[in-house]
Amino acid sequence: MKRNTVKHRLDGLAALLLFAVFAVCILMVLLTGADAYRNLTQRDDTAHEERTCVQYITQRVRQADASGSIAVEDFGGADCLVLGLGEEYMTRIYCWDGSLMELYSAPEDGLNPEDGEPILALESMTISGSEREITIDVTDSQGQSQRVYLALRGGERWSR
Repeated sequence: MKRNTVKHRLDGLAALLLFAVFAVCILMVLLTGADAYRNLTQRDDTAHEERTCVQYITQRVRQADASGSIAVEDFGGADCLVLGLGEEYMTRIYCWDGSLMELYSAPEDGLNPEDGEPILALESMTISGSEREITIDVTDSQGQSQRVYLALRGGERWSR
């Protein structure tokens, strides 16, 4: 009878040990999956931030691309993309105080750079170009730089 009791205890111990190994394996798989998910999410967030800024500026330029409606000015010491030139209201896009800013106003309103609406976090933006092309260099809040070249289809005027 003693032999059966010892055998049942060993069987129970083996089952418990097997369950513990199984639980540890499940925990390791879950932790590995959570780590992979976190890394993918961070990568996607970084890529989204990089693409969104450039896509936003590109789309705004394409919307305003008409003859004589796009210019670059100095606005409070920052390069400023001016869209809708010659109209009653214009849009200024510029980098100010760590943000990509947009300011929609009449030209004679006398507003300052800090009066604009922050769009995205952005470290710096420089704009250069010619009558038919604009080059925009942006550096995001994480130090990643991107350069975009925009060909102006309708733009005949470039001012600085």
